[in-house]
Amino acid sequence: MAQNENNRDELENADSSRRIFLKQSSALAALALTPPAARTAIDHGVHEKVALAFEQLPLQVTINGTLRQLRIEPRVTLLDLLREQLGLTGTKKGCDHGQCGACTVHLDGQRVNACLTLAMTTEGSQVTTIEGLAGGDNGPTSQLHPMQEAFIKHDGFQCGYCTPGQIMSAVACIREGHADSPEEIREYMSGNICRCGAYSNIVAAIMDVKEGGEKV
Repeated sequence: MAQNENNRDELENADSSRRIFLKQSSALAALALTPPAARTAIDHGVHEKVALAFEQLPLQVTINGTLRQLRIEPRVTLLDLLREQLGLTGTKKGCDHGQCGACTVHLDGQRVNACLTLAMTTEGSQVTTIEGLAGGDNGPTSQLHPMQEAFIKHDGFQCGYCTPGQIMSAVACIREGHADSPEEIREYMSGNICRCGAYSNIVAAIMDVKEGGEKV
């Protein structure tokens, strides 16, 4: 009797193992038949969910005068945080390698390339973007910063893509004491590239603000 019960248990276990094997085999076969692009998309989605669940860290940073309490992945750059998570698209993504200056922002008063700055390194810092340069709410009735007005006055842009970075760098150039001559301005603005070639007008705008004694 006991032998019969043992035999029945062994058969049930074997049947259960076969069912598990068949389910796993079917899943693997389905995955194998899935087009490579779809498999890549599935893998990417899984990886993103894992990253969101396990890799996000807290970040507290003041951006344009507003304290932000965020959770981000440690690999996120300041540029992507500003544009993708906070919607501050005035800061432009150009080369994404720190070579064009389109993403220039101020970090604790110093100009930095946001594309080369990990967002996590800004913990407890003050970040200013083109949207917050003049202060206020950046609405239709808000005042322009003197450098913004000078760029308009001297036609310091054409397509305008590099202009936010140019203006942020220009303000820092004066604050750093590197705007005493056109030659010095060209040297200390050399990290900001303008494909339209509006360099002479940009220099004129900076000189105008510097010589006018405007507070920047």
